[in-house]
Amino acid sequence: MTRTSWQTPLYDWHVAQHARMVDFAGWSMPVQYSSIVEEHHCTRRAVGLFDISHMGRLHFEGPGAAGFLDRLVTRNVARLRPGKIRYGLVTNEQGGILDDVLVYHLTDARGQSFYQMVVNAGNREKIVRWISSHLDSAAGVAFADQTLDSAMIAVQGPQALAVTRALVAADLQRLSYYSGTVTTICGYPCVASRTGYTGEDGCELIVDRAVACRVWEAILAQGRSCGARPVGLGARDTLRLEAAMPLYGHELREDLDPFQAGLAFAVDLEGHDFIGGDTLRALRQAEPARTRIGLELEGKRVPREHCPVRDGDVLVGEVTSGTYSPTLERPIAMAYVRPHASYVGRPLHVDIRGRLEAATVVKLPFYVRPAT
Repeated sequence: MTRTSWQTPLYDWHVAQHARMVDFAGWSMPVQYSSIVEEHHCTRRAVGLFDISHMGRLHFEGPGAAGFLDRLVTRNVARLRPGKIRYGLVTNEQGGILDDVLVYHLTDARGQSFYQMVVNAGNREKIVRWISSHLDSAAGVAFADQTLDSAMIAVQGPQALAVTRALVAADLQRLSYYSGTVTTICGYPCVASRTGYTGEDGCELIVDRAVACRVWEAILAQGRSCGARPVGLGARDTLRLEAAMPLYGHELREDLDPFQAGLAFAVDLEGHDFIGGDTLRALRQAEPARTRIGLELEGKRVPREHCPVRDGDVLVGEVTSGTYSPTLERPIAMAYVRPHASYVGRPLHVDIRGRLEAATVVKLPFYVRPAT
């Protein structure tokens, strides 16, 4: 299988529904089924269904698994209780971000503990190589890349848990945010988690690839009465940007450290020895060269990646992601700027194809879902 020919288990379904398919990190993925704005609003107001099977799913088990992951990830995995999930980073020796990941600690039907790591699609091969390069010095760890053998589906929105309640054996409503469990959906084995990448409540489900289409269609049928619909990568991007969730290759790169990215919460430095930890302890004491910020623009023109950000006549940074926010009805962007230009309320300008557009630094995230 070549680098540009991967298809998710739901590929034929997407094509049959006339989704617009694009190449994303070597996977053929649906970018939209109808309108990106319609799919965005559906997720914010009801429930959206996302095929995220392109995300890497890596499995670890054995008596040495916890210690091995503890050494690889910026969060303390050794103290991660069964049923809990942590957002963390994999960093190199210089403290640069190789990927941002989710680490699950779960228990299977036999009561055996195991760990799962979900990684970005474009970084899966890199992270698998990184893991493999450190396995030789680890004992008691069994590692497997299960990405191509499974599917991953995200159900997101204020009605997401109501839709899945009748299909999933576990009571997901009782799970706290960033918790997960081994259960069943439609009678099929499943890993279910209260996680997502949209800023909405909901869950993410991992099932065997052979049953993915049956599960997908069952969720859509269950959610039909409340307006559930499939959602592509286009709206997934506008949703995550409103929620100020970083995207690897944009807000996260190997030449950026967690403190510049505003991810200090995802780094456990005390009593935790991990690759890049010594460098990050030193960096924590220094002022970062650049800082991730949010910008709201006054006009209608949309900033895009690499648009320069100016403070008067001085270049202070550049945009990493920008869009027109369907929820806020104005252009928004995330950018990296020099620290002196990062304060909330500071007026700046974004250079969009040679024309300066007025912008203001705002607190992140742009959107917070209403309390229930």
